[in-house]
Amino acid sequence: MTVFKNYIKSLFLLELLKGLRLTGRYFFAKKFTVQYPEERAPMSPRFRGLHAQRRYDNGEERCIACKLCEATCPALAITIDVEAREDGSRRTSRYDIDLFKCIFCGFCQESCPVDAIVETRVYEYAFEKRGENIMTKDKLLAVGDEHESQISADIAAQAKYR
Repeated sequence: MTVFKNYIKSLFLLELLKGLRLTGRYFFAKKFTVQYPEERAPMSPRFRGLHAQRRYDNGEERCIACKLCEATCPALAITIDVEAREDGSRRTSRYDIDLFKCIFCGFCQESCPVDAIVETRVYEYAFEKRGENIMTKDKLLAVGDEHESQISADIAAQAKYR
């Protein structure tokens, strides 16, 4: 009996008709299209985009050169060199992030004890020349200075959920 049922199903292409019914349902449904440069799709406050380094209110960089972000990076995209200051504190002399290696996991941001390295909501960036993919300390601080208001608002919003 099952052989006969299978023969009838294959003769009348019932599986194909089921698939076409599903396709037809989505074919006539209202489309969700965003006209990208003019319209923006909604973005989560926890979106992880371009990296940035933050400063304290007095203008000094936050990074204390603990190297936790370098140690937790699974892609080994962060390179840090440390130098001691005259007052005995440690600061970074080199802080590089290779964006081609980075997998934007957010471990660097979570491991930082002073919220020095963060991932912003910036996702529109491109590289035209070799070497532009390396985010140096100066580039990271410039991105942080430019987007500090959005970064602090995102961190405050995330603190409510912890």
